[in-house]
Amino acid sequence: MNALPPTGAEATTPRQLRFGIVLLPNFTLTAFSGFVDVLRLASDEGDMSRPVRCSWTIVGENFVPIRASCGIQITPWVTYAEATQFDYVVVVGGLLHSGPSASEATLSFIRSMAKTSATLVGVCTGAFSLARAEVMDGYRICVSWFHYWDFVKRFPNIEERNLVADRLFVIDRRRITCSGGRASIDVAAAILLRHFDATIVRKALRILLVDDAQKGNAPQPNPPGLEPATHPKVRRAILLMEQHIGQPLSQTELAQRLEVSVRQLERLFAVETGKSPRTYCRQLRIRMASWLLTSSDRTVSDIATSCGFSDASHLGREFRKEFGESPNVYRATRLPGSPEASLALSADT
Repeated sequence: MNALPPTGAEATTPRQLRFGIVLLPNFTLTAFSGFVDVLRLASDEGDMSRPVRCSWTIVGENFVPIRASCGIQITPWVTYAEATQFDYVVVVGGLLHSGPSASEATLSFIRSMAKTSATLVGVCTGAFSLARAEVMDGYRICVSWFHYWDFVKRFPNIEERNLVADRLFVIDRRRITCSGGRASIDVAAAILLRHFDATIVRKALRILLVDDAQKGNAPQPNPPGLEPATHPKVRRAILLMEQHIGQPLSQTELAQRLEVSVRQLERLFAVETGKSPRTYCRQLRIRMASWLLTSSDRTVSDIATSCGFSDASHLGREFRKEFGESPNVYRATRLPGSPEASLALSADT
């Protein structure tokens, strides 16, 4: 006899989503707690926090507590050898330049999970470990604008067109990467919306006092010098300019990335900054060059190339327009105690 179809709660309750969470040494507590709290609050009715719709497991190489960047320690619940099948494996990173990075055992676990049906999620600098595990080939990768150049330096073979540093998170098939911080809440909500009714996710966000989750194409926070009220398209445009400072995008390329026309982009910049995109980009590159002149010992020629100028002479001409003096004099007068100061001044007179 055929079984009767499920009815009532049995018919509407979805299969439990299983999340395995890997915490890297010096992980960011905000990124971890924001992500897991969305799971917790969406998993059950009210605020009971039972793992009904979702389950989450902290997975580690062993049972040694893992220290967050703030000093709080969390002990894994199961080891990699004991881990069962997951729908999502979430790797939460944090500080890049403090202490050990992901161990070989962790990288091996990530590679093994990539061979299953699980979707891999890199939160904060967790994307770095996914790249180290070599499971991101052909996928777009979201990194924080703050760590963009760290990523480029560590993974020079990853195509620049696959790096995204102007958005909160990126979902690319079975790979999801997130810039970190508060965006961990947004990416957790986006994942749950793939499986659950929107009212369930909105309930979780309301309890967290979050008005609404940001979409993946929302821009990362304002670059230095921008007012909070700046139009999102302009904010993203400036982040893209910073990301491609050595090889500036044309206005046409910039407009295409933002999915607007060149004319609309020019109008937005005129309203928000009082400048054209071309002028703003030029000043951004000069500002970066001025910072490198006073914070590094790189040559003017090297700085010119890094900031998108054809050579030192080109940078010199633009620098005089902006500051009324040459790069050498600018560096010398702001570093009066340096041994190069007198040489730079005499060479420029």
